[in-house]
Amino acid sequence: MSPQKCKHILTMLEKANPNPSTELIYHSNFELLIAVMLSAQATDVSVNKATPVLFNKAKTPEAICKLGEERLKDYIKTIGLYNSKAKNIIKTCQILIEKHNSDIPTTREALEALPGVGRKTANVVLNVAFNQATMPVDTHIFRVANRTGLAHGKTPLAVENQLMKTIPEAFRNKAHHWIILHGRYTCLARKPKCVTCTIAKWCEFPDKTV
Repeated sequence: MSPQKCKHILTMLEKANPNPSTELIYHSNFELLIAVMLSAQATDVSVNKATPVLFNKAKTPEAICKLGEERLKDYIKTIGLYNSKAKNIIKTCQILIEKHNSDIPTTREALEALPGVGRKTANVVLNVAFNQATMPVDTHIFRVANRTGLAHGKTPLAVENQLMKTIPEAFRNKAHHWIILHGRYTCLARKPKCVTCTIAKWCEFPDKTV
């Protein structure tokens, strides 16, 4: 995709949503990290139903560790893969206490060293908490990027790398929010809302309905 076409698409998405943000509910960088870890293979809606109660009880690494794995499970059992997530969260909290003075690391390498934190989770935290220009590629971004032509790739990493090359620097900090929200509410997997899509004229999706 040409830089000019990419700029047109992102400009339209920006007009529709000038100040995009994550839909996860959090009040600190630590809460953000935990919420993003819980959101893996789960919806933000399901996470947002569980975390306010959890964070009201425990909102620091020390408090989560004190809670313990079994009690933690009680708070997150409505979220998919809660058993493994509880185990990883406890281990992550222990490492944050022991190695990072209970602070959230500001580098990808340190974040990905935490149990249960992969590249996508690290990218979200770096972008949202520390305003770094990263591109966390989930199923929505993967779909929208390939359909529109913003980036073509067979893997999330391939799409991420292409997006980071294609998207102008001025748009990079907010780009992943625009694209993910567009995929979540307009460019749906089964029935994309092409008729109301603000970027349909630039979209390369062969099955679009306009």
